[in-house]
Amino acid sequence: MLKRILKTILIIGTVVSIFFFFSCNRTKRTESSSRRLYLFNWTYYTPDEIIDRFEKEFNVKVILDNYASNEELYTKLKASRSGYDIVIPSADYTSIMIKQDMLLPLDHSKLPNLKYIEEKARELSEQYDPGFKYSVPYFIGAAGVAVNTEKVKNYPRDWTIFGQKELAGKMQLLDDMHEVLGIAQATLGYSVNTTDPAELAAVADLINNEWKPNIIKFDAEAMGKAFNQGEYWVSHTYPENIFEEVPEEQWKDIDFFLPEVGGPLYIDSMVILKNAPNPDIAHEFINFFHRPDIYALFLDEFRYPSTVNSEADNYRETEPFYDMEELDNYELKVDLGEDLEKYNAIWQTIRYH
Repeated sequence: MLKRILKTILIIGTVVSIFFFFSCNRTKRTESSSRRLYLFNWTYYTPDEIIDRFEKEFNVKVILDNYASNEELYTKLKASRSGYDIVIPSADYTSIMIKQDMLLPLDHSKLPNLKYIEEKARELSEQYDPGFKYSVPYFIGAAGVAVNTEKVKNYPRDWTIFGQKELAGKMQLLDDMHEVLGIAQATLGYSVNTTDPAELAAVADLINNEWKPNIIKFDAEAMGKAFNQGEYWVSHTYPENIFEEVPEEQWKDIDFFLPEVGGPLYIDSMVILKNAPNPDIAHEFINFFHRPDIYALFLDEFRYPSTVNSEADNYRETEPFYDMEELDNYELKVDLGEDLEKYNAIWQTIRYH
């Protein structure tokens, strides 16, 4: 009788142990599968390999959405509680979001790879976020011009190409207020952040009367596809948008250049939203992204120069589409404060009249 009781207790104990083991494992699986990172980034700006490696290394599922302009990003964030963890605005909008208390202060103890940020990036960031309190630079670059040299043979290698009447109906400008105004400002010899009424009037006149009649579309999303399909022969664009869509064997027929006169310079930065659901994972991603071997994957994907990470060039396998020195004449876009309304008013005349 005693043996039977002991045997029954042993069986019950074993069953309980097995149940507890599988219950714990199920709990662990549930916990691991609940690790999420909600990332909102520009189109053509997030290498799949980096996402895949982060997901595997950190046991995280990344949910990625895309936007085409800072205005689109900002409007979406202001319209609703977005649920995103990391967004990647340019410097002027990073500044706006800091002033409007939309961002979470960063915990630098979780970001040891900040030591790899280039000195130039540190200097520029001081203009809007001293000490990287809220943001970590993602990339510093500029938009340029892509020309289909099979279709276009003789052209100026500067922004005045958009005034070429013989190319009317075959050219596109970015659907981005500060970028378009900025290239006109640079063409006229003004600061890309000018607020002088006479200078802004001259900028509006140049775009509306000399460039806009030749433009088929303002486009910040599909220019790569349209360029590849021959709809655009000349494109105001970022290099990744074009070269991601055009087959590599056709790259020889593309002249991508940054006009020497200069134009708007951007710093896109990773920031964590104040209401981010997963701030710890967001810190993990930012630190992971700036590990030099990982950042090199980003450079290789888009053939970028290493403008932000000081050690990534030691790991890259490609040559960049342009050199850092070509950015010397480019000026950082900054938060215009109340003067932004002057730009908005001009943009209305360009886009909707």
